[in-house]
Formats: sequence, C-alpha cells, structure tokens
Amino acid sequence: MKIGYARVSTVVQDLETQREILHHEGCERIFVEKVTGTSTAQRKALKEAIEFLREGDTLIVTKIDRLARSIIDLNKIIQDLRSDGINVRFVKDNLDFMADESSSSMQTLMFNVLGSFAQFERDLIVERTTEGRERAKKQGKHMGRPGQDEKNIKRALNYYQDRKTNGMSVNDIVGATGVPRSTIYHRAKQMKAEKETTI
Repeated sequence: MKIGYARVSTVVQDLETQREILHHEGCERIFVEKVTGTSTAQRKALKEAIEFLREGDTLIVTKIDRLARSIIDLNKIIQDLRSDGINVRFVKDNLDFMADESSSSMQTLMFNVLGSFAQFERDLIVERTTEGRERAKKQGKHMGRPGQDEKNIKRALNYYQDRKTNGMSVNDIVGATGVPRSTIYHRAKQMKAEKETTI
C-alpha cells in the first residue's frame, strides 16, 4: 500500500501541489499537516502516518525537506521505517529507499547532502528571524502577541497622560513598555480627537 505524507510550514502555504503529486504516485491515503519541520515532536500527522504503515508499504513524500529539516531526524525516520520493512520514496529528489535492499553509496550521499541543505535552510530562517527580532528591539519595536502589544500600549498611554504626575519622559515610557515613541504620539492624538468629538 502506498501512503503519502504532505507538509507545509505555515497556514498561508498551499498543500494542493503536494496532494496532486502524491495522488499521481498512486497513494491510497494521504496524511497532511501545517506545521514547522524544525522538529518531529509536534507533528501529529507524521506520527499517525508512521503508525498506519505496515510491513511492505511505501511512504511517499514529495521532497526530503517535507519529511523533516533535521538531518538527525531524517536519518532516524528512514532507519526506523526500513527496519520495520517499510519503503520510502522521495518523488522530486528521485530517491527510493527499499526496506529489503541496502542503499548504494551514491544514494546515501545524495540523501545526506539534500538533508543537510534542508537543515542549513532551516538554520538560516531561524538566524534571520532572530536577527530581525533583535533589530526590532533596538528600534524600540515590541515583538509579541497582539493582545500583549495592546496591553502595553494602554499602559504606555496611561503613563503618558499622567507624565506630569509620575515625572516620566517619553523615553522613560518607551523603555518601560517597549512601545515605540511614534505609536505613543499617534494613539495619544487619536484619543484626544475622540474626546473632542464626544464633547
């Protein structure tokens, strides 16, 4: 039996292309999920697919990086599946791992090279995200949940309105709340305009 597995990292990415490829490959059942490939820990559909597979079945994935972006996770998954008598096929990478055959040196090399590229790409994304957060912090931008941002803005506005009493400067408020100076001025102006229209 051919079992497909498809994955995208975010809700805005499309799974349909992977589904079409897997259907074309003859998959009788396809497990899909929208979750990061950084780790296999939170990947419910992958676990379900692995539990569903039986000896003699073939797991089909469009590309190596859809299965995992960690070379350690990739090797472990392949080894575990093959030891259970399950074949693995990566369509676009043109790699097949048969449970009853030993891998050729070239096949193993290609798998590890492609897997390393997947991990390298993931590491670059993490690095860029971290750098972006650090830049945002230096610019006085607060990186967090929208609800938490709104709470901080309200707190900053309260400080701003009471600044004659509390003795806080705008710089002090920015430092205490993480809310940018421009946001404080903009929201304070909005509040003033709203008050004037209600009088």
